[in-house]
Amino acid sequence: MIAAEALAIGLDTPTLRELAGLPRNADTRDIRDAFEQALCEAGLELPDPGLARRHALRRLAARLIDGEITPAYLTTDDWWETKVETVEERSFVSLIPDCGCCIEYTLGLDQQTWAAELRIAALALASSPPIGPGC
Repeated sequence: MIAAEALAIGLDTPTLRELAGLPRNADTRDIRDAFEQALCEAGLELPDPGLARRHALRRLAARLIDGEITPAYLTTDDWWETKVETVEERSFVSLIPDCGCCIEYTLGLDQQTWAAELRIAALALASSPPIGPGC
């Protein structure tokens, strides 16, 4: 989807077009290879993995606020392992348990309280100053 958005705003390379056309279930190695090639063709450097993860965390918070994802979605990846640097990032990540069934056990919160606190932390993160370009 990001590749299609990049094409829509005018960034156009052969591999970016190929990347935009890959199916959702494409092999992750193929996606990664095409992504790196598209960046190279566009004259862009591959972002630092830690910084990229922090950018993704901010986008995740915005998607939660916009209702695109549910709080439970956050437990489907290792977001709780993200290396954070700001207070807002730390507050958001501290509310993400290892798995959805561990919320009450690990955080001491019921589902409703957890969702409310997570939304507050997401709002703080999404409205905090950007950590760098593209975020």
